[in-house]
Order: sequence, then structure tokens, then C-alpha cells
Amino acid sequence: MPDSIKLTVKQLASLAGVSVRTLHYYDEIGLLKPEDVAANGYRQYGEASLLRLQQIRLYREMDIPLKDIRDLVAQSDFDAVQALQAHRTSLQERIKRLEQLIKTIDKTIEHLEGKRKMKQSEYFEGWTEEKQPKFEQEIREKYGEHAMDGVVEWNSYTKEKKAAIMAEGQANMLAMSNLMDRLPQDAEVQAEVARWHQHLKYFYDPTIERMRGLGQMYVDDPRFGSVYEKVKPGLSHFMKKAIDAYCDRLEGK
Repeated sequence: MPDSIKLTVKQLASLAGVSVRTLHYYDEIGLLKPEDVAANGYRQYGEASLLRLQQIRLYREMDIPLKDIRDLVAQSDFDAVQALQAHRTSLQERIKRLEQLIKTIDKTIEHLEGKRKMKQSEYFEGWTEEKQPKFEQEIREKYGEHAMDGVVEWNSYTKEKKAAIMAEGQANMLAMSNLMDRLPQDAEVQAEVARWHQHLKYFYDPTIERMRGLGQMYVDDPRFGSVYEKVKPGLSHFMKKAIDAYCDRLEGK
């Protein structure tokens, strides 16, 4: 869309499927300001507004509060492409889970119609919570009593807060994946590890020992490493090397 083309607030609202009142509110809170205001006082929006509103709507799909969205997109280092990649990854994970739930529904229908016999383990496929206690105990036994401390902190957050934290974490992973052609000690790589370090504070006090332990888990345990490998093959090992370099620097090595 050429930059010279401008949309009125009504046209943008119709195009995006939102109300004019919503766009007025976004303007009021500084989330989506018009690119220009005509002599008659009408708001005018261009391509930058379309892209910004698209980001807003994608973040809202993840139930992130408007205030958090405003803070995210206002960051000086906000990368629209990385954000879109993060949205794509999140939606793919949601699709995968919903597809599994659909399969569970289909199996249940066939079971009730007498076409198949369901196993007990199939009744709740698509939900992962039932495995959590066993998983937590296994992690504690393998990595130490405090390895799952962050779960308690995580469960105290609202749904909206969790979504915002997840979006931030996905953006960090994507940024790291785009730097895999660099050395782990590279300044930009280390800056992203520093952001990862800050991100961990949502869960617990990320001591150097804990950070090194997480880096090791990324390469030792497929359940952790697969999160990074889905973003880009080799990312889990790159993360470990970058984390080690970061911790070495903090320790003055």
C-alpha cells in the first residue's frame, strides 16, 4: 500500500473489523496514533498504521492486555518481523493442540457409537496438565530440589500476564535464532542472553549456577531443547554456548 494512501478512521475500522470507538480509544491511550490529522480534524492512517494494528490484534489473540502491548511495540528494539515470527510459532502450537483435541473428540464419538474401544489414556489427550506433577518430581530429582521453583511463581500470574511473558520469551528465541551465524561471545548475541537473563526473573532468582544448569538442560533433555529446536535446528546448542559465555563474563573469566 503506497504511503500516499490515507484511510479515515471509519475506513480503517471497517478494514480491520474493529469499531471506530476502539480506534479512538487506541489513540487516546497512545497505542495507535493516526499518522496525520486532516484540516477538518479527521484522523488519517497509512500502511504503518495497518501494520501496527495487525500487531495489536495478533497480541490480543494471545490475551495480552493493551497496556502490555503498548509497552512491547513501543520498545526501541521492537522488530516487527521477529514479532510476526513469534506470533506464527504461537499459533502453530495452538493449532497443534487443537488438532489433538479434535482427534480426542473423534475417538470419543466413535467410542460412544460402538465403532472403537477407547483406552483410558486417550480420554484426555490434548491436555498436558495431568502429567505435570510427575514431570515436576522428575525434574527435581534430576536437577535439584529448587529446579521447579518457578512453577509456583508462574501459577500466581494472571492469564494475561502469562501471555505477555510467553510473547517476550518467543521474541527472544527468534532473535537468538537470527544470530546463530555469530560467535557465542558476539556483542549482539550476549545482549540477547542478557534479555533472556532478565526474562528468567519472572520465575525465580536466576543465579549463575541456575543459568548454567538451564543451558545444560537445553542440550541434555529433549523436552527442554525441543522448544528451541522447533524455532531453528541447532538453537539449543547455540543457546548453551552463549549462556556459558555470558556466565563466564559475569564470573570474570
